[in-house]
Amino acid sequence: MPTAKWVTRSKLRAATHYCHRVQRLRRADVPVGPPTTVKNTLSPKANGDVGAPSESPKEWYSRGYLPHRDAKELLQAVTFRLADSLPHEKLTLLEEELSNLPENQRSTHRRKKIEQWLDAGMGCCALRHPKLAEQMRDSLQHFDGQRYRLIAWCIMPNHVHALLETLTPLAKIVQGWKSITARWALTHNEEFQLGIPDPKHLWMREYWDRYIRSDAHFENVVLYIHQNSVKAGLCELAEDWPWSSAGTPRSSSASTPSSANEDVGAPIPAQKF
Repeated sequence: MPTAKWVTRSKLRAATHYCHRVQRLRRADVPVGPPTTVKNTLSPKANGDVGAPSESPKEWYSRGYLPHRDAKELLQAVTFRLADSLPHEKLTLLEEELSNLPENQRSTHRRKKIEQWLDAGMGCCALRHPKLAEQMRDSLQHFDGQRYRLIAWCIMPNHVHALLETLTPLAKIVQGWKSITARWALTHNEEFQLGIPDPKHLWMREYWDRYIRSDAHFENVVLYIHQNSVKAGLCELAEDWPWSSAGTPRSSSASTPSSANEDVGAPIPAQKF
């Protein structure tokens, strides 16, 4: 299985244009075929099938349910959500449902159910507020090109999707994003009436991640990220959603989010993310 190489900006633009084209054609009931301009975004290196598990034990790990891979120059799709985005009682019911399903169906069922609930806009949905959404956008873009290469992203009212190439460990990247926005929310929750029940616990500690396995997987993930706002009924066209790479130009202030500091990858004491 090939590993991921850096996806060039031109290929990213091609993928974005394809997403927009898919929207227009589907609205007109025109069959849509796969794009031809983003092929070969993933290719094997000279030493063979480097997509197989590495000899380094640090690349493969488990958080108790599925194996994960974290290595440099790996394309990763990641989703993280606000702490109150999924009520505990719903998660309890979900686990009961899963116990009645065959084991090979549980992962897919869990993912689809959680996606459905997230898109329904449960919880305080603090990311709906433009000020916090701006902080989130600037945090995503702040270390782009240094700690990671950001390819596609979408900020939803209660969760965030991102596709990136990792240059540093994924856990530290996500921790940095959460730390910057959590600091800001803790300071401005009352000022902007964000409605966060417990500002010290803005984010769920866990996040969902999957490394990109093929060109088709890459295309599907970009399309999914950009279409998420449309699927949730927040807009008619992906490029109309202001908090997404589908149609939003890079923020001029992205290099200096107001809550950033020298070590945003480090956890903040007494706060959960």
